[in-house]
Amino acid sequence: MKTKAFKKDKVNIITLGCSKNIVDSEVMLTQLRGNEIDAHHEADIPANVVIINTCGFIDRAKEESVNTILDYVERKEAGEIDKVYVTGCLSERYKTDLESEIPQVDAWFGTMELPSLLHKFNADYKQELVGERLTTTDSHYAYLKIAEGCDRPCSFCAIPLMRGGHKSRSIEDLVKETEWLVKRGVKEVMLIAQDLTYYGLDLYRDRKLNELLQRLSDVNGLEWLRLHYAYPSGFPVEILQTMRERDNICKYLDMPLQHISDRMLKSMRRGITRKKTEELVQNIRETVPGIALRTTLIAGYPGETQEDFEEMVEFVESTRFDRLGVFKYSHEENTHAFKLEDDVPEDEKDNRVAQIMAIQQDISFELNQEKVGKSFKVLIDRKEGPMFAGRTEHDSPEVDNEVLVTGKGLKIGEFYDVLITDATEFDLMGKLKADKSGRE
Repeated sequence: MKTKAFKKDKVNIITLGCSKNIVDSEVMLTQLRGNEIDAHHEADIPANVVIINTCGFIDRAKEESVNTILDYVERKEAGEIDKVYVTGCLSERYKTDLESEIPQVDAWFGTMELPSLLHKFNADYKQELVGERLTTTDSHYAYLKIAEGCDRPCSFCAIPLMRGGHKSRSIEDLVKETEWLVKRGVKEVMLIAQDLTYYGLDLYRDRKLNELLQRLSDVNGLEWLRLHYAYPSGFPVEILQTMRERDNICKYLDMPLQHISDRMLKSMRRGITRKKTEELVQNIRETVPGIALRTTLIAGYPGETQEDFEEMVEFVESTRFDRLGVFKYSHEENTHAFKLEDDVPEDEKDNRVAQIMAIQQDISFELNQEKVGKSFKVLIDRKEGPMFAGRTEHDSPEVDNEVLVTGKGLKIGEFYDVLITDATEFDLMGKLKADKSGRE
């Protein structure tokens, strides 16, 4: 079977992994189109070139990336497409091995090799397009990557191997990009990086996250500004007052803690203790009343005893996070923890993950029940059958709760006052709040 003939390349970009990869794919898409190349993102179209932006974070993500590559290689061999290019974290970390194991891939690129990828299309990296990013998310929200890489020494994490050291983008460039996004209809901007709280130390020799928040919050037309991936050690507490004072900064913070046992935190090289962690959580909640805290934990880290795990269970039960996820420890080569024995059996890791999530499910149900009868500002994301699905300021897309709203004539990308009428573990149900005349 011969490949369908195309006069010009038609490119389809496939993105795997986290929101940071989404931004990288959006930059790639912008550059390709800026060079007059017919490029699309995860579109259901006949394309003769496929670019796979991979994730290499943990075993499950690596497996998904490899399976996706193999799937498109099979389609290439069947004559459905001409070329397969692979970029992203998996390619950065394992390029040499992958080149020999999957030789059918036409070219492999690391995380910082977009110019080289563009050259495959006889295209150049256009500096004038920096900040003018096409988005692939719903048109009313976008991610804003404020830095690349990470300087933290966490023992379990391979991100520095794939992304390099921390490199902040300038405040001016980030303000310019935010203004550009808002002018094109974006109402919610989510700040992302490997570590938000380190922002500015490399560029300005000082932590500048608070100044960045203030400058972005001042952008006319920006309705919501949301913070993802804050590191607890060295947390810039001055941002809390800004969050409290600025109405368009969501009362929401994603702060991965990973563990709470001092013994585990030390082995993980997190630079913080349980006492300091609890003091920080208390300070955040006292300074920003009503804030929703999201965290992630790791179960089954090398040397994690039953006592360490039970301490984490007690912490989850007593702290009552609004949102919480658990990763099963993945033994990653070339990390500091790889020198340790991966001594927690896989089935025990699974059991610990399930136990934590069962506890969090109960907590989430109880917290959601407290919202019944209250009204919230809700941003509508999509139509869901006869209802509309949206989010409060306490929820980030894809990972957090949704609000299912009954009503007619709601518009996607618009805000509505919604009265919560019912709740489950991970979703709220509501209806439009009636005005003084009784109309909804």
